[in-house]
Amino acid sequence: MSQPIDVAAYVWPSYTGDEPRTRMFWPEGMGEWQSVKNAVKKTPDHNWPRYPLWGYVNEADPYVMEMEINAAADHGVNVFIYDWYWYDRRPFLEQCLDNGFLKARNNGRMKFYLMWANHNANHLWDIRNSDDNGYTVIWRADIDRKEFEIVCHRVIDQYFHQPNYYTIDGKPVFMIYDLKNLIKGLGGVEQTREAFEFFREETVKAGFPGLHLQAVAWRFVKGDITGVDPDEGGMDQASLDSLGFDSVTNYQFVHFTNMNRDYLEILEDVKAEWKRLEEGCNLPYVPHVSIGWDNNPRYRQFLPFVCKNNTPENFEKALRMAKEYLQARPQLPRLVTLNSWNEWTETSFLEPDTLYGYGYLEAVKRVFGKE
Repeated sequence: MSQPIDVAAYVWPSYTGDEPRTRMFWPEGMGEWQSVKNAVKKTPDHNWPRYPLWGYVNEADPYVMEMEINAAADHGVNVFIYDWYWYDRRPFLEQCLDNGFLKARNNGRMKFYLMWANHNANHLWDIRNSDDNGYTVIWRADIDRKEFEIVCHRVIDQYFHQPNYYTIDGKPVFMIYDLKNLIKGLGGVEQTREAFEFFREETVKAGFPGLHLQAVAWRFVKGDITGVDPDEGGMDQASLDSLGFDSVTNYQFVHFTNMNRDYLEILEDVKAEWKRLEEGCNLPYVPHVSIGWDNNPRYRQFLPFVCKNNTPENFEKALRMAKEYLQARPQLPRLVTLNSWNEWTETSFLEPDTLYGYGYLEAVKRVFGKE
């Protein structure tokens, strides 16, 4: 019998007004639900508005998260990957995890781990400024070694010791979103390798057998995993290998292919990308599936980059691709990542809405529910 596959969905922890610093982006006090609530149909064939069946719930409320945990687990999603932020020498948007998920009485039904979303914060989240000044930097995310050590200890002390923190071979999994930004802050590849060695040593000191570091791949060409900033350049294979990551996955299909077309066409590019990553990157690849793409809720103008035909039925085909990929490669971690649980303003979410109801969750259940 094959080992069960864990299904991990990213969580964008902005659907709460509990973090005071979010008011600068979403002054109505409900987090990015503000942008979802106010989104409008911009062209005759634009699939908006799409509203949450559960309403504009506060995902930092443990009672809300109990409901969401049950819905996820009942449909085969058994891991949440929380986007985790560190800006201005302190965490940002931790309330969804700390006050919601970790205080939910049923959180033992789910594992979780962190993806350090170490990209710069800008006006992309603020619809008043996103059209014209979206990439104006508010907080930088690159940090030096001293601050990196503070981050490491916070993550180890506050999260790794949680009984439902996700591990591979007993090692806590920690994902890093923007590798180039990390290297820039730490001063180079060699300095980053040394910082990772520190992180691993501190994790072992805390009682774990080691640390599983996971990288996010962007626009992969042989030996080049790039980050958010388009002018940052690439990285040669030797430099990537020296950092000692344990696995690699994706965050979103949009990071490596044109999403302004039919979902089934996109899946052909996805197959090719999986093959490139498997053959060209010396790391175990964890297959990734995105549900769609349309970030028009974040803008006043219409952006013609909209995924088409990403129905639950076609999403199910992508899930089966991922399952078959893992079944054919028993040496890989038994894990698939999904974008996402709740990326509403990028229109790639599992949470039920007014267009497809529970359709996407039901697709997961059909493919992975018996896992």
